[in-house]
Amino acid sequence: MKKSRRQIINRIFEIIGIALVLLDLVVFFALYQPLRSKLDAVEREQETLRQSVRNQQVRVDILKKYEAAFPPTGKGLQDLTTNRTPSRREAYSTAAHLVHKIADAAGVKVASIGYRLDRTVHNDPLERLELNITLEGPYTGLVKFSHALETANDFILVREFTFTPEGDNQALGLRLGADLYLTP
Repeated sequence: MKKSRRQIINRIFEIIGIALVLLDLVVFFALYQPLRSKLDAVEREQETLRQSVRNQQVRVDILKKYEAAFPPTGKGLQDLTTNRTPSRREAYSTAAHLVHKIADAAGVKVASIGYRLDRTVHNDPLERLELNITLEGPYTGLVKFSHALETANDFILVREFTFTPEGDNQALGLRLGADLYLTP
């Protein structure tokens, strides 16, 4: 009888052991695996968010650099619009004064000056006053004039430059097209 009781107890422990192993398998496949896959998905999502945050931080740093550089840029733009571009009301007299002053300094004679305000509609912050200048004088004076016009404080762009022979006294002529930019 002792043997059979021992066998019964062993059988009970075997059954309990098998039940615990089966319970572990059920818990593993029913709970742990789905939770692990959800946890992996959440970890991947968090890593993606971390990477996105790092990328955004890099963008913020770049924008901070631009923001730090913006005040000097704004001051430079303000300097351009206030000190280097005349208003439309002053443009003609400023252009005439500049051309005659540079021509006198270069030793050349101004034969004619033509002005034309560019009326085409653009979304530009500045307007253009087209200057067509005809000069007479020695070659060195004409070159000196064109260089002085290009390097003047006013915002002028030389767009056309043509030398022409003038008369019998070996003088040259210069036809120069330039654009003076002005504030509206």
